[in-house]
Amino acid sequence: MARSSAGFVDTLLTSPTTERYRVGISLLFLLGIWLVVGAISKDLPNSMLLMAAAVIGGYMAINIGANDVANNVGPAVGSGALSLGAAVIIAAIFEASGALIAGGDVVSTIKGGIIDPSTLGQGQAFVWVMTAALLAGALWLNLATWMGAPVSTTHSIVGGVLGAGIAAGGWAIADWGVMGKIAASWVISPVLGGALAALFLFLIKKTVLYRKDVVPAARTFVPLLVGIMAWAFGTYLMVKGVKKVVKVDFYEAALIGLVAAGIVYFLVRKLVNRKAATMENSSAGVNTLFTWPLIFAAALLSFAHGANDVANAIGPLAAINDALSSGGVVTKASIPLWVMMVGALGIAVGLTLFGPRLIKTVGSEITELDKTRAFCVALSAALTVILASQLGLPVSSTHIAIGGVFGVGFLREYLKSNYASKLHKIMEQHDEEEQRRLKPFLDNFRDASVEEMEDLLKQARKQKKQVPLAKSERRRLKKIYREELVKRSHLMKIAAAWIITVPASALMAALLFFTLRGMLI
Repeated sequence: MARSSAGFVDTLLTSPTTERYRVGISLLFLLGIWLVVGAISKDLPNSMLLMAAAVIGGYMAINIGANDVANNVGPAVGSGALSLGAAVIIAAIFEASGALIAGGDVVSTIKGGIIDPSTLGQGQAFVWVMTAALLAGALWLNLATWMGAPVSTTHSIVGGVLGAGIAAGGWAIADWGVMGKIAASWVISPVLGGALAALFLFLIKKTVLYRKDVVPAARTFVPLLVGIMAWAFGTYLMVKGVKKVVKVDFYEAALIGLVAAGIVYFLVRKLVNRKAATMENSSAGVNTLFTWPLIFAAALLSFAHGANDVANAIGPLAAINDALSSGGVVTKASIPLWVMMVGALGIAVGLTLFGPRLIKTVGSEITELDKTRAFCVALSAALTVILASQLGLPVSSTHIAIGGVFGVGFLREYLKSNYASKLHKIMEQHDEEEQRRLKPFLDNFRDASVEEMEDLLKQARKQKKQVPLAKSERRRLKKIYREELVKRSHLMKIAAAWIITVPASALMAALLFFTLRGMLI
């Protein structure tokens, strides 16, 4: 019954026939924002402008939920640790909780200091800049989600602020040094995330999956790996997730993470020892050990994301609210509860209604993920953010997660090519009389996973006469090991979307600024 219910939820979330209902619910949510903010601001000057800005902020939050949250739960869904429906529910709860509990009382509205608001001269121009930036960021995210490309919501709003700021105050208003760092993150984020994910996957393969007896190896190494994840997420949550509620430096955060890691290590060691008695002695058996770590990782990543990225939706809205109330330009804005609710509920609504499209892209359409690979992606995401924060490197959580998915996919390609190449060299010396017995081996090899290819390689070394290789069959073997385990079309589409995110949202924002100014002057 539970499975059928989950299947019903998954079908409901992805059915094309429900698209008009999704749009209708979104419009009702935005209408609700309009009415509530109208009641709150009825005695304030320019209340209509604030109501419009609140609706745009809600629209931005919906698009953040639809696009960015997929990176947190996509690998868990693709690996089978979570159903799509369960992932949406968990992520929606923890995203909203992160936004409300740890979103903070004050956020910087000029993201990373990319423009100098004091040069704008008047509060009205500042309101137009923030409104145009917010709407441009939301429109770009909506387009990227429709294209199936996960992009950085932070970069979307950065581009919007930059474009609208330049339109209002000229090229000199921008801090091009900061923009250079943001451009550098397009390379730094995915490379770091991909390298760490591939490194951990290779470590798991060498220490556990490639062993003859994987169960004893799993008893030794799986608790250690999950302990490392506990340290990473404990530190990550203290550094990024609750930094606006509890102030700790990195060393204090690392110590808290270490305590969490010790507790988790001993708990997981007991669970693994208990399960080892009945566990299958294969990679499939090891995979089952990573189910709960992946579920916790998805929840914790969602909490930290809600705490951090809610500012992309409500930061500009809070600035507009303060500017309209005070009549001046602000660089820091206090956030009323109603503004925080717009961001938190909007992210949850967007994820629930439109998130499944990107969750499927991240989880299953780039490369095949099992629980071991998904674990490596989640672990690399937390570790990369921690490492980058300490080194002062600008990174995007979106780019890190996607880089991790590509990293494990490219490692699989390399290993498969490497094993096939070794097999080619070992067997190419066999004579023609043995070629007739080769076909069964090739049939098995074609369908083998990387782990199974390792076993076949060992068999070939021991039983050379049973696996001869002809010239024509060598050509077939080359085609097999050149098989792409990473979808190149997705790689090119996502990379292109990343590169054009800032300029695209900047151009949209500049056009919207001129439109708004023309309408409201």
